[in-house]
Amino acid sequence: MKNKGPLSGITVIDLTAMISGPVCTMMLGDQGADVIKVEPLTGELTRKVGASKNGMTTSFLCANRSKRSLTLNLKDPKGISILKKLITKADVLVQNFRPGTMKRMGLSYEEVKKLNKEIIYTSISGFGEKGPYSSHRVYDPVIQALSGLADIQRDQKTNFPKMVRTIIPDKTTGMAAAQAISSALFYKERYGKGQHIKLAMLDVMVAYLWPEGSASLSFVGEEGDPSKGQMGLDLVFETKDNKYITAGAVTDQEWLGMCNAFDRKDLLSDPRFNTPRARFDNKTERRLLVAEEIKKHNSEDILIKLHENEVPSAPILTRTELLKNEQIIANEIIEFHDSNIFGTIRSPRPAPIYSNTPINGKQLAPLMGENTREILKEINYKDEEIDNFIKEKIISSTN
Repeated sequence: MKNKGPLSGITVIDLTAMISGPVCTMMLGDQGADVIKVEPLTGELTRKVGASKNGMTTSFLCANRSKRSLTLNLKDPKGISILKKLITKADVLVQNFRPGTMKRMGLSYEEVKKLNKEIIYTSISGFGEKGPYSSHRVYDPVIQALSGLADIQRDQKTNFPKMVRTIIPDKTTGMAAAQAISSALFYKERYGKGQHIKLAMLDVMVAYLWPEGSASLSFVGEEGDPSKGQMGLDLVFETKDNKYITAGAVTDQEWLGMCNAFDRKDLLSDPRFNTPRARFDNKTERRLLVAEEIKKHNSEDILIKLHENEVPSAPILTRTELLKNEQIIANEIIEFHDSNIFGTIRSPRPAPIYSNTPINGKQLAPLMGENTREILKEINYKDEEIDNFIKEKIISSTN
C-alpha cells in the first residue's frame, strides 16, 4: 500500500482501538504513512459493532482505511517479541490503552526507546496519567460531561444538560493526535530525536471548547458567566412550509442584509439591535424576532432572499439529503469505491487537498489479519516460522 502523500516512507505501529486512536492513524495513513494496525486474534472491538457485510463492519470500515492489519497475541512472549522487532523499524507508535497497561507489557516509552531511540511514542488516554479519574474506564459521554460540553449544550428553557449526539471528544482527540505526531516528525527530521507525546481526551476538549465556550473565565477575579458569553445560539428556524433552515447575522452588513430580506428596515434603527454589542446583549429577543420573520416564508423563498443579501444561511439537511446537495457534490467529498468483497462503498475522501503530494483515501479498511504474512516477511520471518506462529496461536492470517 504505497502512495506519494506527504508522509510517504513513514511507518506507524497502530496499537489503538475504538475511535480516537484509529482516526488519528487513519489520517496518517491517508497522508502516505504505512500504518500497521496490530489487533488481537479476535480482532479490534469495532469489528463487532455496526452493520456487517462479508466480515467488515461499518464501524471498523469508517475509521481504519489506509492501513494494513496484523493480528498478534500480545499475551504471549512470542507476540511481544514480534512487536518489538517491528518497533525497531518504525517511526511512530500510537497506543490508547489505559495508563499502566503498556508498562505491564514491557512496552513503556522508556523500554521502547531502548529499542528505537528515535521513535515517536504517542499515548492517548481519557484523563491523563494522574488524578482521581486516571484509572477509570472512559467513553465519549464521560468526556462531554467533564469538559463542559454538556453544559454548553444545556437546554435554555429547562436548564437540562445535553450531550452532543456524535462522539466529538473521540474524533477531536484523533485529529489533535495526528497533528501532534506530524509536528514531532518534523522535529525528528530536523534534529534526529524522537519523543513521547501524551494526549488526554479531557485536556483536548477543555482546550478545544475554551476560545468560545469558556472565554469569559479568562480574566482571573473578573470571571463572567460562560453561558452568557458563548456565541453558539441554537440558530434553527422553522419555515412556513415546515422545513428548517439556519441563518445568522453578526456584522452590521449582515444585519442590514437580514432586515432587507425580511423587509423590516425599521429594525435597523431599533436600539436593541442597531450595534453588534446591542444585538449580542439582546440575542435571545433577537432570535425570537428572527424566528417569527422566517416563519412567514417558505424555505426556498427565504433562502434565496438571504443569499441575495449576503446573509450566512443554509437549509438544514438530513444526512441522507446531504448526498444530493449541490455544494457537497461540487466539493467531491463523497467518493465511491468498488470492492470484490463488499460491493460499492460510499465514503468521504480525506479532507485536505495537497497540490504536490496527493493523498490516499481509496485503500479500504483491511480484513482482520489480511496483511499478517506479508508484514512478518518484511521483518525477515520465514514461511515456516509464520506457519508455526499460526499453529501456536501467536498470529492469525487470512492468506
